[in-house]
Amino acid sequence: MHAYRSDTCGALRASDVGRKVRLSGWVHRKRDHGGLMFIDLRDHYGVTQLVLSPTTPGFSIAERTRAESVIRIDGEVLARSDEAVNPNLPTGAIEIRVQDLELLSEAAELPVPVFGEPDYPEELRLKYRYLDLRRDTLHRNIVLRSQVIASLRRRMIDQGFMEFQTPILTASSPEGARDYLVPSRLYPGQFYALPQAPQQFKQLLMVSGFDRYFQIAPCFRDEAARADRSPGEFYQLDMEMSFVTQDDVFAAIEPVMRGVFEEFGGERPVTSGAFPHIPFREAVRKYGSDKPDLRNPIEMRAVSEHFRGGGFGVFARILDNPKAEIWAIPAPGGGSRAFCDRMNDWAKGEGQPGLAYIFWREGEDGGAGPVAKNLGPERVEAMRAQLGLKTGDAVFFAAGEPDAFYKFAGLARTKVGTDLNLVDENQFKFCWIVDFPMYEWNEDEKKVDFSHNPFSMPQGELEALNGKDPLDILAYQYDIVCNGVELSSGAIRNHKPEIMLRAFEIAGYAASEVEARFGGMLNAFRYGAPPHGGIAPGVDRIVMLLAGASSIREVIAFPLNQQAQDLMMQAPSPVSDQQMKDLHIRVVAPIKI
Repeated sequence: MHAYRSDTCGALRASDVGRKVRLSGWVHRKRDHGGLMFIDLRDHYGVTQLVLSPTTPGFSIAERTRAESVIRIDGEVLARSDEAVNPNLPTGAIEIRVQDLELLSEAAELPVPVFGEPDYPEELRLKYRYLDLRRDTLHRNIVLRSQVIASLRRRMIDQGFMEFQTPILTASSPEGARDYLVPSRLYPGQFYALPQAPQQFKQLLMVSGFDRYFQIAPCFRDEAARADRSPGEFYQLDMEMSFVTQDDVFAAIEPVMRGVFEEFGGERPVTSGAFPHIPFREAVRKYGSDKPDLRNPIEMRAVSEHFRGGGFGVFARILDNPKAEIWAIPAPGGGSRAFCDRMNDWAKGEGQPGLAYIFWREGEDGGAGPVAKNLGPERVEAMRAQLGLKTGDAVFFAAGEPDAFYKFAGLARTKVGTDLNLVDENQFKFCWIVDFPMYEWNEDEKKVDFSHNPFSMPQGELEALNGKDPLDILAYQYDIVCNGVELSSGAIRNHKPEIMLRAFEIAGYAASEVEARFGGMLNAFRYGAPPHGGIAPGVDRIVMLLAGASSIREVIAFPLNQQAQDLMMQAPSPVSDQQMKDLHIRVVAPIKI
């Protein structure tokens, strides 16, 4: 028999009754039932119940052994009595009568309990992550992550993609966040950077003649944490294709996403057919977001004409500004003063002066509330008809210049949909956000800047760059969104040097600066580059959605905390003077203001 186990703790069934077995694992829980001791023994695969009597060899060891100690046992598989069968446990029909027990590793008193998964502060859980990972929910999340990655890899290979690895030590490049820099020992004063993404390398692979590339790529960005973003590092399904249009990229990635979510999403339905394509500006106007949660059926509408020159003076005056609009946020089922007042209070908590509304209740024509009273029944009825609302419904309003209020309007849409239970959370709804603006106005620097990915091909190519207002130029850029979570951005790439130089020139970059920063890729394009494009869905976010987790740290084995610290390994940490001397660097204390 093997030194530690003949079977795992999740393997034994009623068909094994009578067998002599050896198991090893962690003491999950102990129970003393009047002379008999019951131990739940746990390993990676499951839990098996052990039974010991005072005459069992090793009984005294078991008595004083703490939870999470590691033991090995020999014993016989017994059938449980009918009343003792646990139908919720795969091994619930059997138990092991222990005949020998050895303590392999004794556990100290636990700083974080494993059994029962009580709610403990995240900082403590991260400090003792190896204990936290033993807890069932988190353990299952990490197993799910492994299975998802294996499925992604298999599906990409089945589509003819080849997996290549790209460098981890590379040159600094502006990708939208701060680089992590690595000082060079051999070249004093010079630095490598950890890649924010394999962007340039995957494009160079296309220039090199490889047709379909992918990798499960680590990416490094020195940016703040949030619920769906881990500081420091993250992983993405990075892919690129040659001789493709935007639709070809969509056709390649949709079956991968749908397949993975159908495989691991349980019974939750996944968007069938082609994922909807929603232009960026339409998404902002309908949903107040470029990553809309389509499980929420509410769509916002412009209702400015109902207020123009009307009796509700506040909105009429706002519309004197030609850039201003009034947007309606329908609230089916929200037609009560109590709900409208709650939304008004919520808006004030968001820093707004309030939230204007109209609601319709039984036996009252023309709508209720101050807006309806001042606007008049004819305009209110026309608006109700436009929005398709009925008795028992309400509508809320956002007013001003849309660029200033659309994000708040989107939050209000989410709040209404959630509070009125309009969101069907038991599904996965995908969409593509397309036609992003190539440029945006940078108010701080008073100049035109890239709005998305500077390496994207502008729609209309060089003709558009030379003949259009930069703020009107759209790009072949796209995001894939699921349930309000942006899984990835992608683009058809700008593979022509003259177009790239002109695109950067509009954003204020001299040709010499572009050559200095991206010379490797530009030179490669000068020797024949295929049209190409790609995308890189975030692995962490995919698993977070599938696991139903509220934070990305719940699906990463060893994440940093929100302050980008590894509390378990105590990183970042000081290094020795000799190490810094070898790297020709020294630390300068920050200036205190």
